[in-house]
This record gives sequence, C-alpha cells and structure tokens, in this order.
Amino acid sequence: MSVTSPAAPNPVAEVPEPKSPILTAPLTNSFDYTRSLGPVLSQFALALRDGRIIGSKGSDGKVSVPPVEFDPVTGAQSAEFVEVSTVGTVTTWTWNPEPAPGQPLDTPFAWALIRLDGADTTLLHAVSADSPDELATGLRVHAVFGAARIGRIDDIAYFAPGEEPATAPANTADAPQGAETGLVVIPTPVSTEITHSANEEESVYLEGLKAGKLIGTRIGAGVDAGRVYFPPRGVSPADGSPASERVELAHTGIVTTFCIVNVPFQGQRITPPYVAAYVLLDGADIPFLHLILDCEASEVRMGMRVKAVWLPEAEWEYSIGNISHFAPTGEPDADYDTYRAHL
Repeated sequence: MSVTSPAAPNPVAEVPEPKSPILTAPLTNSFDYTRSLGPVLSQFALALRDGRIIGSKGSDGKVSVPPVEFDPVTGAQSAEFVEVSTVGTVTTWTWNPEPAPGQPLDTPFAWALIRLDGADTTLLHAVSADSPDELATGLRVHAVFGAARIGRIDDIAYFAPGEEPATAPANTADAPQGAETGLVVIPTPVSTEITHSANEEESVYLEGLKAGKLIGTRIGAGVDAGRVYFPPRGVSPADGSPASERVELAHTGIVTTFCIVNVPFQGQRITPPYVAAYVLLDGADIPFLHLILDCEASEVRMGMRVKAVWLPEAEWEYSIGNISHFAPTGEPDADYDTYRAHL
C-alpha cells in the first residue's frame, strides 16, 4: 500500500501589487575618507610626490613595494627604506574592456601585478595599452606620473610598455597635511551610486511631503493597534500587523528628547550650538528626529511645543528637508504625562 503525503505549502508568499505609484530616484552617497598614513606609508607617499618609488627592506633582505609597516619575519616596525626603479616586469595581468567611473583610465586597459626592478614583491596598477594583444607576462613597463601628486597610489597615473623610465613632471599640487612632519594625512574619496526604489508607504510619505503634507499610518491590530507611525510603516515592527489606514498629521508637536550639538564637523551646514530633537507630532505615537531653531539652544526643553517651518513651496522636493526646521510655538509646555510613553 502506498501512502501519499500532502503537498507541502508554497514557502513563497504572494506580494500584492502596490496600490500607490512607487517612486524611484538616483542616489549618490559620497564622502572624503581622511586617513593618517603613519610613519611607514608616509615615506611611500612623500616619495610618490617626488616622482620616486620606495619600498621597505626586511630583516631577510627582501624589499616590499609598497612598504609594509612591520617586518614579516620579526614583526618589528619597518625602519629601512630603499628606492626601487620606476621600471618593472608584468608578472600577471587581466584586461579591463569597460572601465568604470573612477578607475585610472577611461579607455580599455589592463590591471597587472608589476615587480619593479629592485623589489621582491609585486604592485597592482593599471597598464595602458590599445588592445590585450600588447600585453604579456614578462612585458617590461614603466611608471607614468601625474602632474598633481598628493601622496596617493594614483599619483602614478598608469604604467606604459617600455624599458626607459619616464621623468615625473613638476608637481602642481600643494603638500598634503602632515608632510612637514613626515606623518602624511590624505583624503580618499568614497562614493556609491544606486537607483533607490521606495516602498509603497515611503512613496506615499514622499508624495505627501512634496505636497506639503505629513502622512503617517495607523496600525490596525496586534500590540500596536491604533498606534500612528510617522514616517509611515506598512506593518507594525513589533508583530507584523498591517497598517489599516493613512493619516494626515498636524504640523505641530512636542519635543520629547533632544541633544545640543556643540562640536563642528565636516559638511556641517549650521553653526553650533544647535539642537537636534525628537519631535512627537500631534496625533502620532512615534517621534522623529529634526532640528529646533529660531531660539537659543539653551531654551529648548522636553515638552516644548513646536511647529514645522517649511521652505518656500517652489523649493519643495520629495524630501523631509522640505521642513527647514521646527520652531517654538509659544504655547505652554505639554505635561510630561502626555508624552512619557513616547520617549
């Protein structure tokens, strides 16, 4: 007799089509990562600025390029530096037919491991060539330096086929921070570019901001039943219960907790001191972070009644930045018991 097992349930949940248009937009995140190179790599950086290449010599006599901070054999900090040739030999390579933005060259080129004359290790860099037919293991290449050199590996613009070293042009860049002390600090740009797709609730929220409205959602069941989230959520983060309706909220609220920012930092648009606070909008159950201005930082307090100050309508985008800041309304402070559960 055979027994037929019941069919296993489909583990893939069906996702309904969104009822509201979904917003997408290109998103670029970028910043300059500032790094202190330390006593060893600073020597490498300063040599690059001069159009030279140096390595570190270990206790076993081997020369590493770039220099290593600690001797691979003894573990002691590297202290002996030797200049190597700007000419070397390709030990292995791969062709890059479609260069990406930010790579050394904007035309097809090769990535290669290059052992410079006088070095015992290889250096990864770009080799300029018209086609992969020009590349081969054993190819002799020389460094081509850029004119503006600040102590980064891309001070070497690329390597080119040929035995003869190329003289580095006069440096047009200012000395990097710390060059006078031998401890170089250099910036390294970091950037990512993506196409961001908002989910349905985010899209409604952003559409609302573009129209000068603050849209939240009310959870319909579970432990968060009746609770209004701003920014909106499609489900409760506590138990996954779905939102039952969208709610347009007031442009006024209460400061729950706050921080006075006194320390300046790169990219800061407001001069300290200023206040970043969690604002509980009237009708909402979750506060969100924004700026409190139009008063002295020392005057901000828990329970302070505040109102949204919007940018001119012509400047409105799909962004919470449409609200420039929150400002005191002048109303009496809210009683602590009215917001204590929302801290």
